[in-house]
Amino acid sequence: MENVTRFFSADHLMGRLLQFLLFAAIIVIAKWLTMRWLNRRTREQDAWKRELVPLLGTTLNWLSFYGLLLLFLYYFSKEKWLFYPLYTSGDAEVTVFLILVAILTVSLAQRLVKLFNRLVMSRVYEYYGLESGVTYTFNRMIYYTVMIVALAISFATVGLDLTAAAALFSVLGIGIGFGMRNVAGNFISGIIILFERPVEVGQVIEVNGKFGRVESIRLRSTIVKTATEGSLVVPNQYFIEQIVPNRSGAEIVAEVVIEVTFGQDTEEVERLLYRAADKVIAEKEIEPQGSTTVRFIDFRNEAMVFKVEVPVQNISIKQKIESRLRHAVASLFQEHQIRLASQPIEVKRQ
Repeated sequence: MENVTRFFSADHLMGRLLQFLLFAAIIVIAKWLTMRWLNRRTREQDAWKRELVPLLGTTLNWLSFYGLLLLFLYYFSKEKWLFYPLYTSGDAEVTVFLILVAILTVSLAQRLVKLFNRLVMSRVYEYYGLESGVTYTFNRMIYYTVMIVALAISFATVGLDLTAAAALFSVLGIGIGFGMRNVAGNFISGIIILFERPVEVGQVIEVNGKFGRVESIRLRSTIVKTATEGSLVVPNQYFIEQIVPNRSGAEIVAEVVIEVTFGQDTEEVERLLYRAADKVIAEKEIEPQGSTTVRFIDFRNEAMVFKVEVPVQNISIKQKIESRLRHAVASLFQEHQIRLASQPIEVKRQ
């Protein structure tokens, strides 16, 4: 009789599992079809409709995720394994059900705070005319505050004593102080950057000779998007300890350093360099942002060093213009028999 009972119980569980998988597949397919329909309808519609599609896609992803989770809890809410105590702390028993509720709480808080910042706080910032760096700082602080509260609620939900959790984090803090000083330093530097704002999202900065735009500031690192080398992940401590040129308000200049052998006509070299710059500008790949400058900057090891500077409109075209300048200089120097120095010489930026 006991074997028969187990057989029917297992058969009933398999039936609920199949039903859950069926409805889960329906939810996923419905979401996929809805997104295809929205993309097709808004492909050639107004701009505001195209902007609405990502928001609807995010909403559908939310509904699908929480729908699957609630569907799972509905079909298996009477199963003993879902409420089997995995850990006991005093009178509290941690079960799979409570862990799922805690995950639901944290993920829901994360999604809601992002939506709140995007739909509500963005309009508040626009109304008061706040700068992008200030708004980014406010958004991050709101996000971290809500997530800390959500984690505290999830700990309480599963029965974890917050006093014990505080003691655990204090022990981890000691470990971080000894074994993870760089991580802790970057974390503190991230907080300093968010409040003092030495660099802000959207600004153009120079990191190790590479120009890029700040995309995001995280607690441990900052993402800098460059024109040719992808994204740079820069530890936050770098911005606190190093001198970081901020090029947002500065003129963007394509510059080329040329070294010619000593004894040649310097006036002729300068004239040819101006011609090379004019030739590149005449190609109309850049919009003139200022006057071209050619300077005789140094003597080094039987060589004379010149620098050509051409203002450009943005960073993305800077390296391309520098390449075109080198092509033009090489052509004119070959034509007029101007000899370059035999060895490259490292020149400090003036």
